Amino acid sequence: MKRLITVCCVCLGLASASPAWAQAEQHQHAPTPGAIKAGTVNFETSCNPSVKDDFNLAVAELHSFWFPEARALFEGVLKKDPQCAIAYWGIALTYWGNPFAGQRSPQTIATGKAVIEKGLATGSPTAREKGYLDAVAGLFSSADVTTQRARVVAYEGATEMVASLNKNDMEARIFWALAIAQTALPTDKTFAQNLKAAEVLEPLYKRNPNHPGLAHYIIHAYDVPALAAKALPAARAYADIAPSVPHALHMPSHTFTRVGEWKESVGTNIRSADEAEKSGGGLGEGLHARDYMTYAYLQMGMDAQAKSVVDHAMSVAGKAAAGPGAAGAPGANTFALAAIPARYAMERSQWAEATALKAMPAPNTPYTEAITHFARAIGFARSGKPAEAAADIARLAALRDREIEMKDAYWTEQVDIQRRGAEAWVMFAEGKKAEGLAAMAAVADAEDKTDKSAVTPGPLAPARELYGFMLLEDGKAREALVAFEAVTKKEPNRFLALYGAGKAAEAAKQTAKAKGYYRQIVEICKDAGTERPELQYARKMAK
Repeated sequence: MKRLITVCCVCLGLASASPAWAQAEQHQHAPTPGAIKAGTVNFETSCNPSVKDDFNLAVAELHSFWFPEARALFEGVLKKDPQCAIAYWGIALTYWGNPFAGQRSPQTIATGKAVIEKGLATGSPTAREKGYLDAVAGLFSSADVTTQRARVVAYEGATEMVASLNKNDMEARIFWALAIAQTALPTDKTFAQNLKAAEVLEPLYKRNPNHPGLAHYIIHAYDVPALAAKALPAARAYADIAPSVPHALHMPSHTFTRVGEWKESVGTNIRSADEAEKSGGGLGEGLHARDYMTYAYLQMGMDAQAKSVVDHAMSVAGKAAAGPGAAGAPGANTFALAAIPARYAMERSQWAEATALKAMPAPNTPYTEAITHFARAIGFARSGKPAEAAADIARLAALRDREIEMKDAYWTEQVDIQRRGAEAWVMFAEGKKAEGLAAMAAVADAEDKTDKSAVTPGPLAPARELYGFMLLEDGKAREALVAFEAVTKKEPNRFLALYGAGKAAEAAKQTAKAKGYYRQIVEICKDAGTERPELQYARKMAK
């Protein structure tokens, strides 16, 4: 049966459960090929007209980062039309993968390079099609991870050239906009690249509301606290533009997380994780969705539901590791597998649990191993065993040094922020309170100058929030309140920031303000149980 590129407007609501919006995943059979709904795309090619529908569906899936499915379709196009050179462009991009992911392995580079070389030696591509192939060739021009940033920046220029030479090619402009967003630096608080990408995408989206790439890349372009609300229309539409695609179902939660809409985040990630597991080979996408899901549940105090996600994620990962093709997408897999249990411990302030976490070595993604060592070090410091954090802090320093070797500036800084934060809490726990406070304030300032990666819903523990709790423990309630309120502006509806603000306001004798924060917690956590002591306290004080 032919696979269709269409739009399906389905309800975001989930089947009944308690609460209804947080129903456990419904495992169904994978959709038949004709039921695939991935949005509306029209990518002009010089290939045989008989492959047009399959090629368009492949590009639609590519726009939603459904890489294995898109690759299979592009390969199917080549079976029908072996001279369709532009299909190799699509295959190469499926090997490059998520443009917002980390460093590519030498094997990935070699594979992509071979694909592009074959494409350039195939058939008679038009000048436009050769432009697409040449642009992607630059991404695979070196296996040296230290040159990846330069290659990505060059790719932006190459896609701009394709778009400028083919002014009627909407797809060229869309891929150019994605390349612009891909080069945005988390340290750029002018958001120049984000806004530049959005400027290209927004007018096209108004005219083409069913295009998956437009909705998707608008979410990425605005995926920073200051701009996130601008992405809400696209976020609320995208899941129904491409309801068959796991990543399309997950991506709205990037925006929902930024604005603190936790129920919406859980709902769309349930759909995403379910689709990823049904489709097979979706380990990385499913775990990525479950990381965001865990984060959202924990902000609502729904610890039992979060624990179910933790257990399920670990079970799925264990089964996959024992079977064929377990490698998957290493960045997404290893990050989620480290972050999910660490979040479950730290968001509940269960420091002994944090110290018992087991690190998983990740040679190609040192920053994912750092997650566990950071959680362990903070756990030791905050449970009164600061000396036992030494090994984890030393490992964080080694992982930072590995990131330096890889010339991965962003993750070098993030791992070092974790190291410095852990050291600050160790100093504070050892009685060097002034030194600890000064060190933690500097860490919070450093983190405020950067931003989270797309791979995560947020820092494992925001540095300024950690600083707030340190101030609160030291009896500096007014300063703590300032710190917590700063976090609530950047991370709306975040449980621990709100709870810290309530406690600080209460200690500062600002009773009305404290009650307001506690009431906000109670409202956000209205579907939660009674497991968390902080929630019990908020409910008592909100009356």
